[in-house]
Amino acid sequence: MEEKNLINLTSQEIANWFLSQASMSPKKLQKMLYYAYSWVLTLTNDSSDCIENRLFKDNFEAWAHGPVLMDIYQEYKDNGYNNIPKYEGNVVELPDEIDDILNQVMEVYGKYTADQLESITHQESPWINVRHGLSPLESSNNIISDQDIFSCYIQRVSED
Repeated sequence: MEEKNLINLTSQEIANWFLSQASMSPKKLQKMLYYAYSWVLTLTNDSSDCIENRLFKDNFEAWAHGPVLMDIYQEYKDNGYNNIPKYEGNVVELPDEIDDILNQVMEVYGKYTADQLESITHQESPWINVRHGLSPLESSNNIISDQDIFSCYIQRVSED
């Protein structure tokens, strides 16, 4: 099968990948997608000035409960706080590097609850920066920038 260019992947394809690994709540899925996107962005680009590789085209909005993709929210909102059933369909074939990153994200972040992941995102600069001046529960659809994401997580990569 032909490998897809990163930009041609959809957030739903990546959501299906995570849901094929485990059943999870919509909020946890949102956070897993956020960390997958963030780590692919950080590990496959050289600088925040020249971001060419993105896991998918969609942008994360800084909602009160953390980063959210509107399309994924719309798809699974009827689940509320209940887990989305495990995905049993065909999963997109990913380049090895991307598959490896997603597996690492699953290993590192998959052990946390949705509420724990929300708390973690609330302590990180990409979400904090874009919600500056908003109260904790205030609604917002401000976009979290790729530059903020890259700048935050590249510091962690360089600490290793």
